[in-house]
Amino acid sequence: MKSREEIMEILEAFDLTGSFRDAGELAGCSHHTVAGYVAKRDAGELPDDGPQRRERIIDPFLPKIEEWVERSAGKIRADVAFDKLTALGYTGSERTVRRAVAEVKANHRRGRRRVYRPWITEPGMWAQWDWGTGPTVAGRATVLFCAWLAWCRFRVVIPCWDRTMPTLIGCLDRSMRAFGGAPTYWLTDNERTVTIDHVAGVPVRHPEMVAIGGHYGVTVATCVPADPESKGGSESTVKLAKADLVPTDANLLDDYRSWGELVDACEAWITEVNGREHRVTRRAPVEMLAEEQQRLHRLPEVAYTAVFGETRKVSWSATISFGGVLYSVPHTLADESVWVRVDGDQIVVTHCAASGPVEVARHRRSTPGHPMIDDAHYPPRPAGPLARKPHPSSAAEAEFLALGEGARLWLVEAASAGTSRVKVKMAEAVQLARLHGQLRVDWALGHAATYARFADGDLASILASGPPSELRTATDGHSLQPSTRAWDRFGIDGNAR
Repeated sequence: MKSREEIMEILEAFDLTGSFRDAGELAGCSHHTVAGYVAKRDAGELPDDGPQRRERIIDPFLPKIEEWVERSAGKIRADVAFDKLTALGYTGSERTVRRAVAEVKANHRRGRRRVYRPWITEPGMWAQWDWGTGPTVAGRATVLFCAWLAWCRFRVVIPCWDRTMPTLIGCLDRSMRAFGGAPTYWLTDNERTVTIDHVAGVPVRHPEMVAIGGHYGVTVATCVPADPESKGGSESTVKLAKADLVPTDANLLDDYRSWGELVDACEAWITEVNGREHRVTRRAPVEMLAEEQQRLHRLPEVAYTAVFGETRKVSWSATISFGGVLYSVPHTLADESVWVRVDGDQIVVTHCAASGPVEVARHRRSTPGHPMIDDAHYPPRPAGPLARKPHPSSAAEAEFLALGEGARLWLVEAASAGTSRVKVKMAEAVQLARLHGQLRVDWALGHAATYARFADGDLASILASGPPSELRTATDGHSLQPSTRAWDRFGIDGNAR
């Protein structure tokens, strides 16, 4: 049979010449062929799908192939089908079987393909969250809580140590406070912290999650499994966060040395992502968030704290008592209230700040008499009682210490050696600095401290033998020697004899 293009050329040649023979010569075919296609066109019977399909050797076995594809849910392999067909008397090639199986599988998928309706978001309606694998910090694995406000595409990423219920509630509270309000729905996967069971395909909510929804005025819903339209935004947030925050060979990021470094990296990522133009909306999410905040519900002033454990008051020493054991917390929380809970063999301390609940300390569970103190919770301090630094308490002491580091070292060493008349010698050093210069006296004080020379006159002796490169010599302009200028006019004006 002719192709569609060839048939159109034949009919065009006939319309041009009006003769079957002339049209046949122009189109390069028999005049009978021209007459046949002209008659089919007049009868409205021109083929629409090109050449007609010819019978194949595999056609008698197609019903059996369709049965196997149906039974296997479209997973049967062509080589397995070929072996089975050979046993049934098929004599064709394996290539023909592969093509036939591919056609039947395509028809099978076409009849069962899921149709996705586009998800049109509304301001203030939907927020989603999901979890991603985070980087390793100090040899310990972390997770990333990734939230997404659907309409404005505002993203939040919070690093966490675990995925427990208290951690989840803290992340939800912090995300909503970053949004500036609460949405109508929170959407997520069917994890155990949200759904405890499924009955007849209906998810059974966790009682604590229901209470949390009542506290914030939101409804926590779970998505349909394998539904990209319902939670694709949060999964995309996880993908972007892992690509930019987790060190890999692709991004060449360095490992995080501390937990604070990871927290700072997440905050910088949030600022960067939400400040740039989104490819779908052509607007920055932070700009659209200002509009969506008008549709968000107001958040309660106090976070949901029922899952955070027991309350404790932080003492002036930045410690709390739990189970008869002292545990340290950051010193900035002194006199604040915190929440303490047991998580396995660890003690977790949470502080409800204005931005939401934040985990501030995590200690290994201890026993009475064995306090758990983390030095990172306190500001830097001297290494011990011997590492004292002088602080002036009078004008004379301030003037002496202002000479430099040599003076400070001399005072510490002289005090340690039990030197007598320290204040008198300090005043003498100040007087010598006015005569010899501050730099030389500070140098001399440093040498005196190094070689333990604290006796009377030692400082002046060191100055006298002070470094040759710094010795000062008198010049003609500063010499006290009487000049001979009076002899300049000798023999002039009748003075000569």
